[in-house]
Amino acid sequence: MRKRAAKKRPLLPDPKFNDQLVTRFVNMMMWDGKKSVAFKVFYDAIAIVEEKKTDEEKTALEIWKDALSNVMPHVEVRSRRVGGSNIPNSNANSSRP
Repeated sequence: MRKRAAKKRPLLPDPKFNDQLVTRFVNMMMWDGKKSVAFKVFYDAIAIVEEKKTDEEKTALEIWKDALSNVMPHVEVRSRRVGGSNIPNSNANSSRP
């Protein structure tokens, strides 16, 4: 066991797009510590989006960010125990813009 809590390391941006959100996404996608494989999968997917896009105004990274914001929850829902049952309770403070 450690003598003290480990320090939080800063999240470095990815080398290609210089974006921390990409690094967070790749870290969540990574299996068995194989970050280079996860980056290759992500960059290949972005390249496919770049080939298939018809809109010249948006880059493939912007399309990915729009898709990511579309799948995020709008309101945080937490369950609250009342009596013997759990009732979903929405938290208005955590609503997404």
